[in-house]
Amino acid sequence: MSFEQTKQKAKSFFTKVLWIALISLVVFSGVYYFYRTMTVSEGTRTGVLYKISKKGKIFKTYEGQMQLAGSTIVSKASTWDFSVVDEATYQLIQQYEGKNVRLHYNELENAFFWQGDTEYMVYKAEEIK
Repeated sequence: MSFEQTKQKAKSFFTKVLWIALISLVVFSGVYYFYRTMTVSEGTRTGVLYKISKKGKIFKTYEGQMQLAGSTIVSKASTWDFSVVDEATYQLIQQYEGKNVRLHYNELENAFFWQGDTEYMVYKAEEIK
């Protein structure tokens, strides 16, 4: 076997390895993204909204806190921290600060850092009168 043939076989081998690695990376990335954004549960929570803000140094996220219904004092156990999915929902929720609200949310398996500080993603809010 000549040097040129060996060189050609090595090049062919490394090209196949590179393609396999690239395809594996794409498949792994897709599965990992699906896992991190998978909805574990969805539902509603009701209470008094007492904090909503836009925060973050590089990735701005919308974060809020609500005192759950039935709680008489504000404590760590009676508050619920959540993140808001988009600016339109954030602006709607801002109008309800200090009022009784029902928030609809999806709980993610493990949210990415640019999605918010919590796994609870609020996508809809309504005032309770």
